Amino acid sequence: MASRKISFFILLALLFSSSSEGRDFLVDGQQNSWKIPSTPDQFNQWASKTRFRIGDSLVMEYDPKSDSVLEVTQADYKNCNKTNPIKSFHDGKTKIVLNRSGPLYFISGTNDHCEKGQKLEVQVLSAKHSGQVVAHSPAMAPSTIKHLAPAPAPAPASGTYRLKIEELSAPLALIMASFVGFGLF
Repeated sequence: MASRKISFFILLALLFSSSSEGRDFLVDGQQNSWKIPSTPDQFNQWASKTRFRIGDSLVMEYDPKSDSVLEVTQADYKNCNKTNPIKSFHDGKTKIVLNRSGPLYFISGTNDHCEKGQKLEVQVLSAKHSGQVVAHSPAMAPSTIKHLAPAPAPAPASGTYRLKIEELSAPLALIMASFVGFGLF
């Protein structure tokens, strides 16, 4: 029985120490969509409805014989300047990992495409704005709480593990299954 409990706690430690992988976002939600859009702000409308986080990726599909993707500065984005890109992609299925928070700017490398709206600005959220909750120690018993005035939530302690909301469902299901499987529930 002791070995089962040890295995259970090892499983719990592995579940909560694993890092989550970022998500892949197909630009505009469609294949082969990196082309002149039907409306000039189509890509930015799509991006404004999407929450990008560090570790997520943009996937841009296009014909590599006739187009490319350039990562550029804000000034080059506004002016559709292709002469000094930060990065240049020509493979036809470009996957760009979003590795920092803040705005990132992309334009087409083909003449006149950027001017016709083939450009994209994405806002990458920082860790503190990406829908994470902090796991704290258990709350006090209800009988103790009813005598206290409401207090603000404590600030996260240094080194506290940050748990993303979407990461909760699968680990909790595994924990419950483990309780049942190990006879602890």
